[in-house]
Amino acid sequence: MRTLLLLLIVTANLFAQKNMYLTPYEKGNGNQTATYNEVITYFKQLDNYFESISMQEMGLTDSGEPLHIVIYNPDKIFDFDKINKEKAVLLINNGIHPGEPDGIDATMMLYRDLATGKIAAPKNTVIVNIPVYNIGGALNRNSHTRANQNGPESYGFRGNARNYDLNRDFVKCDTRNARSFAEIFHKVQPDIFIDNHVSNGADYQYTLTYIETHHQKLGEKLGSFFKNEMMPEVLAALKNKGIEATPYVNVHDDKPDGGFDKFMDYPRYSTGYASLFNVPGSMPETHMLKEYSARVKVTYEYMLESLLYIDQNSKKIKTLRNENLNQFKPSLNYTLQWQPDREKVTQFPFLGYEGGYKKSEVTGADRLYYDRSKPFKKDIPYYTEYKPVVKVEIPGEYIIPQQWWEVIDLLKLNGIKMQQLTKDTEYKVESYRIKSYETSSYPYEGHYPHSNVQVEKSYETVMFRKGDYIISTSQPGVKYIVEMLEPQGVDSFFNWNFFDAILQQKEYFSAYVFEDTAAQLLKDNAALKAEFEKKKAEDNKFAASPEAQLDWIYRKSEYYEKSHMQYPVYRKMKML
Repeated sequence: MRTLLLLLIVTANLFAQKNMYLTPYEKGNGNQTATYNEVITYFKQLDNYFESISMQEMGLTDSGEPLHIVIYNPDKIFDFDKINKEKAVLLINNGIHPGEPDGIDATMMLYRDLATGKIAAPKNTVIVNIPVYNIGGALNRNSHTRANQNGPESYGFRGNARNYDLNRDFVKCDTRNARSFAEIFHKVQPDIFIDNHVSNGADYQYTLTYIETHHQKLGEKLGSFFKNEMMPEVLAALKNKGIEATPYVNVHDDKPDGGFDKFMDYPRYSTGYASLFNVPGSMPETHMLKEYSARVKVTYEYMLESLLYIDQNSKKIKTLRNENLNQFKPSLNYTLQWQPDREKVTQFPFLGYEGGYKKSEVTGADRLYYDRSKPFKKDIPYYTEYKPVVKVEIPGEYIIPQQWWEVIDLLKLNGIKMQQLTKDTEYKVESYRIKSYETSSYPYEGHYPHSNVQVEKSYETVMFRKGDYIISTSQPGVKYIVEMLEPQGVDSFFNWNFFDAILQQKEYFSAYVFEDTAAQLLKDNAALKAEFEKKKAEDNKFAASPEAQLDWIYRKSEYYEKSHMQYPVYRKMKML
């Protein structure tokens, strides 16, 4: 009787212990995701139960709640100065869009399985995860805003507490979330980055799609390794488990049969931001129409296989990251803008469904539909290669006047080293004037971004003041520096409106007063007079507009303010 009682007690304890480690998702019906509070409570419990796990608060978010990171290290060391010398670091971000919570639930299970020994502890890799990045969106829980998505039953909202899409905010940093993320990123110094998502778009057979950092933006050595070695091996391991995957199907409201482009992840996106610091990144994008339990499973397996690969190749990854920096040095060219190269195409064996068009019962117009009773496998065009559209030579240094403190603060936040002038100093520099630009007619993430920027270059001697900043490009953050400070960069500070004050004239003239001044300027300057007459002869619209003619003369005169359209960041080439 006593033996039976002991057996029952032991069995009950084992059952209780097993249940204690179950995640909220596992306790549900397979179509439910943990709430924000449940996630934080669960990771706190893991922190209490296992010495290999440490949970830390890391900066505020717009919601007022702090971000957390959860570190798994079987060696029980949580000092990143030590960790980065000895091991590779995998950083995982979850809940950037809380309506896409697959990674949140999958990561809780992954950490539990590592801590309990269900999965063999990695020897050369430490894992860090942000349990829920968009806390404000996670707290804004509902069951309807993901109109095209098959589960879970309830979830968070895409926008954060201030309605920003955080996966557009990594360089402009309008939110506290993004600023805290930058602090985490540079504290952790990851070697590989994963940001878990759910996909919208076409219908197809795959549960798992993925965006990988564009290899050309990463750089030749690191990009080639990520595209041709790491990703194929991770995908092959998944295929051995019965999980087929496709590159992100970059097609919306149309059939993918005609092919698609490899996604170019610009710096506004998480993986694009990571690549600026030489970190390969990927976004698992599970398919919205597949059951939630299937999506969680493939997300778990993707993270696991990535971890296993990193652990086996940690030294190679770290070496390649260091060597890759040789491609981004002063006097070398850097591509700011890309476009798909239509002459280079790969045939990709795609698992889709036959699609077609039929009359809509709502509008009466033709509508797209997919027939899941007609699956197919066929080769479709996949455009992985891009060609440079705008290039720039990397200068030895940039100089930015101290009054542009908002930009300077963001540079500092991202670990960019800079020096202040100790006295007023004159330098010969390359200067930009903004020749033309286009501005969005509609607001986008709190801005009216610029695009298609054209600049005029010149060399001039400029007196800089004591306290102005000199930024060397001979540092690990060189790609971030160039992308953000070159006005033609897709996500440059200029394009995100940080320098809009220079686009507005502050002084002007009254025509009836300036008429006499303009006449005298033409009399005193024969070259100006000749240029003026030539422009009138060649430009009928100009010749018919007295206002345009006076303005032209004004802009050519010493009265015109030099700060108008003058880009206030200067390039100091290495040879100067």
